[in-house]
Amino acid sequence: LNNKVLNLKDKISGNEVDLSLCNLTEVPVRELALFPKVTVVDLSCNNITSLPPEFCNLTHLVKVDLSKNQLSSLPDDMGNLMNLQHLDLYNNKLTNLPVSFSQLRSLKWLDLKDNPLELGLAKAAGDCLDEKQCKQCATKVLQHMRAIQEEVDHAREKRLLREKELERKREAKQREREAREREARKREKAEEKEKRRKEYNAQKAALAAQEQQKKKSEEKKKKNGQAAGDKKVAVESKPKPRRSVIGLIFKLLLLLLVGLAGVAAVCRLTDLQKEAFCLPINAAVDDGLSWAKEQQVVLRQLVQNLSTAAKELLESTQTSKN
Repeated sequence: LNNKVLNLKDKISGNEVDLSLCNLTEVPVRELALFPKVTVVDLSCNNITSLPPEFCNLTHLVKVDLSKNQLSSLPDDMGNLMNLQHLDLYNNKLTNLPVSFSQLRSLKWLDLKDNPLELGLAKAAGDCLDEKQCKQCATKVLQHMRAIQEEVDHAREKRLLREKELERKREAKQREREAREREARKREKAEEKEKRRKEYNAQKAALAAQEQQKKKSEEKKKKNGQAAGDKKVAVESKPKPRRSVIGLIFKLLLLLLVGLAGVAAVCRLTDLQKEAFCLPINAAVDDGLSWAKEQQVVLRQLVQNLSTAAKELLESTQTSKN
């Protein structure tokens, strides 16, 4: 790089650098950028096939001679060379110019002879055989390129509008889809809520039915209990006359026994014991006493049973009175 810079220095004269006939295949852009005071560059008669994008950063250039090279295209940002006034592109292989060429507002001189230019561009360029024609070439080519620029801008605007319209439609579709999704979610929530409400009502109805069934069961049990109570009362009330008859019979037997005991006592303890009607009674009493002595245990049990029966009879009588 240092050798190139030194060589470049050797070729600089004032504000000009002559790099013609150097058999260059590319432009030494980095080296040229180191000399911003150099505004005139002669790169003619080399084998340069293309200009690097960085060439468009050399905005200090005023005059550039690229004639008699092998250029088939120029960088897209060629319009950045805002100070460029003189551009010689004679005898290259150019067919078109970049759209940004229309931005070279300082361009006053242009030579595009001996290039396989596209028909419209060739017609705008015309001949460049003298100073006047080359100036006209610059003016007309700039006008042509501005028209192309307008077409490109218009096409770009249409494309942007189309893209905007497509984006608007996409957004509308997106909003519509989101609205449908919201509506679907809302509907699902409503259906879920309705489902929960039905389940709640069903549970409530089931609980009410259970409660009603329980109430009916309790009422049925209560009725059955009352019926059973009535039956019990009827059953308990029916034996009362029977108990009364038994008590009456028992009382009569007791009176009879008391009477017999009284008769036996009279025949046993009074002067009547020798009377004829007392003899069999006394004999029966003696036999009874003998038998009673023999059957003392049986008699005691009998007495106990009689006592218990009498007690129960008295209790039942008191209960019936209450």
